[in-house]
Amino acid sequence: MNNVKLQHPVVISFTALPLLGQKLRSLSSSPSAMTTPTPQTAAVQIDLWPILSESKRIINAHSRHFLALSVLFLLPLSFSFSAYPFINQLFSQSSTPTIETHLSFLNNPFQLQNPPIFPIKYLIFTLLYGLFVFIFSLFATGSITYSVFHGFYGRPVKLVSAIKSAFTSFFPLLSTCLVAELILSGILLILALIFFGLLKLTQVLGFQVDYSSPYFLSLCLVFLITFMFIVLYLQVKWVFAYVVVVVESSWGLEPLKRSKNLVRGLKRVAFSMLLFFGFFSGILTWVSAAGWGNEAADKWKSWAFIIHIVLTSALFMSLMLSYLAASTVFYMYSKAIHGELAWEIAEEFAREYVSLPFDDGKVPHVVSVVYG
Repeated sequence: MNNVKLQHPVVISFTALPLLGQKLRSLSSSPSAMTTPTPQTAAVQIDLWPILSESKRIINAHSRHFLALSVLFLLPLSFSFSAYPFINQLFSQSSTPTIETHLSFLNNPFQLQNPPIFPIKYLIFTLLYGLFVFIFSLFATGSITYSVFHGFYGRPVKLVSAIKSAFTSFFPLLSTCLVAELILSGILLILALIFFGLLKLTQVLGFQVDYSSPYFLSLCLVFLITFMFIVLYLQVKWVFAYVVVVVESSWGLEPLKRSKNLVRGLKRVAFSMLLFFGFFSGILTWVSAAGWGNEAADKWKSWAFIIHIVLTSALFMSLMLSYLAASTVFYMYSKAIHGELAWEIAEEFAREYVSLPFDDGKVPHVVSVVYG
């Protein structure tokens, strides 16, 4: 039995959560019900806005803590996102050959002229950039998810513990990410085999395949859209995967299965959350990439460039922090709807008072959990 001293009582601001209230009342009235919790699935509907509101409340309650984590892990990410189009253009201009060079070399590859320069610097830069983004993304996920999870319960959040969580959850997050990428790669390989099988069958039947025809391009587009829909569907089912890795200390395929079970009945909310943050991420990416002309080498000297980088970096950082916090809060809400959170609250807050405002008749209920 955990005996934890709270800084303040936890307030779970669900729009409607009668299941949690009934569960806590049963724990309060009959001590025998504490032995084995029975998870249930309640017909409770939540929306995106209560999740965003609760995550914002947690961030504001520990503003200095999350600011420190954001500066450590999210600011390098957001700065790299904002500066990437500019740096990418510099590398492209310095290492990538022009179209005219390619065409002249292809027309006469045996003439005495320099062949197209292989963009080795650009490839190294892209590899290092992807590795940097991947590592800092895992660190940010581990530390911020840990902090939001403890902040949800009203526990004190400490910077040292959050940083420690970032390192301890790094390899479990890495393994889960690799498993997810392997699954997506396998699906892409199957679609590619089907695509090339159709092309081969067309040639066997005696038809000539015109790779520039609109029919071929339409077929490519169909397979691309199919893969994108599959990826989106899996992202909805795996929306809790990385939260599960940090909170439940699992890794590999298990968090993906766990997320699939938790998101059952809540796919609409998961999809709306991915759509919401994806929309604003797309806008920020477009804003970051827009406006850089061909003279990228001189852009960094202007105040407009500096202001642009600072503003987009700050917006990226705020957006990533909000997404990680909302994912963790959504995970907690899902556990409550599936009947799992009540038992954890009863264990965590023994002999404490838990304030639970429910929405049945707009009358708040205060449930006292007292057992020996």
